Amino acid sequence: MGQTITEKILLAHTDLKDIAPGQLINARVDIALGNDITAPIAIREFRAAGGKKVFDKNKVALVLDHFTPNKDISSAEQCKQVREFAVEHGVVHFYEGGQVGVEHALLPEKGIVLPGDLVVGADSHTCTYGALGAFATGVGSTDLAAAMLTGELWFKVPESIKFVVYGKLRKWVSGKDLILNIIGRIGVDGALYQAMEFTGETIDALPMADRLSMANMAIEAGAKNGIFAPDATTEAYVQPRARRPYKFYTSDADAAYAQIIEIDAGRLEPQVAFPHLPSHVKGVSEAGNVKIDQSLIGSCTNGRIEDLRIAAQILKNRKAAPYVRLIVVPATPLIYKQAMAEGLLDIFLDADAVISPPSCGACLGGHLGILAAGEKSVATTNRNFVGRMGHPKSEVYLASPAVAAASAVLGRIASPEEL
Repeated sequence: MGQTITEKILLAHTDLKDIAPGQLINARVDIALGNDITAPIAIREFRAAGGKKVFDKNKVALVLDHFTPNKDISSAEQCKQVREFAVEHGVVHFYEGGQVGVEHALLPEKGIVLPGDLVVGADSHTCTYGALGAFATGVGSTDLAAAMLTGELWFKVPESIKFVVYGKLRKWVSGKDLILNIIGRIGVDGALYQAMEFTGETIDALPMADRLSMANMAIEAGAKNGIFAPDATTEAYVQPRARRPYKFYTSDADAAYAQIIEIDAGRLEPQVAFPHLPSHVKGVSEAGNVKIDQSLIGSCTNGRIEDLRIAAQILKNRKAAPYVRLIVVPATPLIYKQAMAEGLLDIFLDADAVISPPSCGACLGGHLGILAAGEKSVATTNRNFVGRMGHPKSEVYLASPAVAAASAVLGRIASPEEL
């Protein structure tokens, strides 16, 4: 019996001769990631376990991106703890201030995570890196402490679900719409502790930004990881960025899957996830007259330059509707600079947008975009749980940059086709 790409990567990080779904294994870690919320807890546990130095200063990444720029004294103290730890241990991949970006956009951009890697991060959306053909998954802060100390973690080998996606995407339909539709089909626990493997002609044609968006939201279906087989698109993205050797893995033709789900993507219109679950998905034409107070374009799901270009295409020579707050968050400093060089920031400013520094703040309801009671926001983020972006009585509607931009202009959930 053949193996899936997920099984092959996990096996390559052990000294075993074979592994199977359900098996408990210890595996070597290529990158261990923490941020300003999760790393302080990991640092405390690292020290409590008697840790004197990290297992490899080149394989730990610490990114201060959640409550930064520091929103209060507490967040400043947490960042200080992480900064001091990074200095003490000579952590190479430490980012804050003008170097910081939203972690799951920053690490691929800098070539820190690569195809064939085993990556763990104390953040649930670490699964983003599966877009590069890596096994990447979120862990708790105590697990991060163990990984920073030993360079290993235990895993249960997941079963895999294969999604075979075919058909040519309609205009304004993107990877974000595909993953929302998939989560709507299978539910928020439809892939619980399983690998979501994305294949098919539609997937093969997707640019890297769309693949990153899809892998990012695998966790919203309960998955252990989301993963794409690397190809020429992956190579074109990775080769100029890579800081070390990498390896492409693919699934065997006779690999076993828990399920195989086929999707005709050519029929899809832009999708919207209604409150308060990422699985409460409807086509944008079914949205009705949902008036919004805020439109957020950014996050680790959709804050890349390709996302900003789509938003700018729609917003050019238009303005946000009266009383609608339009917030744009370039995910990294490089994306910010590129958007500035391409004139995208001028378009956003002319549309009356607020341009935020790279930060996770608005997405997680931390700062830079908090919702009041009764307010509604369309957002290119990944979660719309109760209170996710602010008050428990606010509402978040998940959508693509195209829908978020069009909605900002019309003041209600809308398709770009309506402009």
